Amino acid sequence: MRHRTILSVVFVALAGSIACGGEWTSLFNGKNLDGWSVHSGFADYRVEDGMIVGRAVDGSPNTFLCTAETYGDFVLEFDVLVDPNLNSGVQFRSLIAEEDATFTVDRDGKQVERKRPKDRVYGYQVEISSEAQKNSGNVYDEARRAKFLDDFTSRPDAETAFKDNQWNRYLVICKGNSIRTWINGVPCADFEDDVTPKGTIGLQVHGIPKDKFQPYEVRWRNLRLLKLD
Repeated sequence: MRHRTILSVVFVALAGSIACGGEWTSLFNGKNLDGWSVHSGFADYRVEDGMIVGRAVDGSPNTFLCTAETYGDFVLEFDVLVDPNLNSGVQFRSLIAEEDATFTVDRDGKQVERKRPKDRVYGYQVEISSEAQKNSGNVYDEARRAKFLDDFTSRPDAETAFKDNQWNRYLVICKGNSIRTWINGVPCADFEDDVTPKGTIGLQVHGIPKDKFQPYEVRWRNLRLLKLD
């Protein structure tokens, strides 16, 4: 318990030091979803007790509730509570496909063709999964390179930072080509990448296979952002 308390103090101090001279903005008014729109699928999003609640819907692909505004360099904070059986994530510096597209990605030295339909959200996503997956806090390149952009195999603290069945606090800092994440005050991803310098923020409800479908839910609260000059 003392170890986690110290981590929390460091976490708050870090966010506070970055915020000096800036102003935090709430991304969610706590009442309705004004300023947000649903893309890529048809999962259900609602407001409940000052939280945004996303619920999996049978037959829906990955779905994203996205901000109307786009952001480049920033500090993003939020709390999340997710069913351990539901994969989720938060997009940042992400884009929304304006039309159908075909593109290629490198897979073990081979060029593989992929398709991206109109309205598909793609770009950086900070992972929200489960203790068993050990990849929460890593950054996945959704519907683009389709891979994690950092390596957690030598970071046991990062692999175990996320806790099932409780609220987890996330911190994401983007400055230039530097991307860093924390969960509950524990450093997770830390890498450089400059494919997308600016984009939307989106809350993901992952699609569920039909043979495993349940209306699992994910909840977000305390969504706030600090723009960095």
